[in-house]
Amino acid sequence: MDNYTSNKLPITTWAEADRPREKMLLRGKQHLSDTELLAILLGSGSREETAVGLAQRILQSVDNNLDQLGKRSIPDLIQGFKGVGQAKAITITAAMELGRRRQLTDIKDKPKIVSSKDAYHVIAPILMDLPHEEFWIIVMNQANRVLCREKISMGGTTGTVVDAKILFKRALGQEKVTSIILSHNHPSGNLMPSTADLELTKKLKAAGKLLDINVLDHLIIAEQGYYSFADEGRI
Repeated sequence: MDNYTSNKLPITTWAEADRPREKMLLRGKQHLSDTELLAILLGSGSREETAVGLAQRILQSVDNNLDQLGKRSIPDLIQGFKGVGQAKAITITAAMELGRRRQLTDIKDKPKIVSSKDAYHVIAPILMDLPHEEFWIIVMNQANRVLCREKISMGGTTGTVVDAKILFKRALGQEKVTSIILSHNHPSGNLMPSTADLELTKKLKAAGKLLDINVLDHLIIAEQGYYSFADEGRI
């Protein structure tokens, strides 16, 4: 069945194996595309198109980037898409936020960090799609295994204030801590550290030495990737 045509036909006329809900039941969630999963959230489309067609339009508007979709506000969704009312916009926004919060749950397998890329994968899901700046630390034991991730501060779109006393108090709250990795995001997308970023990193590195906590790296997170102070020889 042609995609354009099928997106205009009622889903009830589709083969059962092609309907998103039935497909999930028959084959499992991993076999559904992003479009099909979003269609399930939408529940219905309009007279002109199915829920799948509407989901397809929404995803195309963000180049099929779920991080970008997570940044769309409820008014953006309502005003930008015919067929999306308040209830559907709230459902999409809630689902995006629930997915983000899933990344905040405790790390139970205690992954080992041996490179900046390892650290990026541990912290990026939390920071990369935020519209404001947040500063976090990854706390590790002597074997460089992650003990926890701790949020230190939250600010606006261009910066956040970090109190060294609060930061190291949070780190010392973990009994086996020996090292930390600093991290914050740049909502602007600019990966280069500012003068303030450089000065803060130097200050926290020195403070860590006094407390026998090694500051191994500082990551700046943005949508297109990350900047590592350690990789660039700046820590």
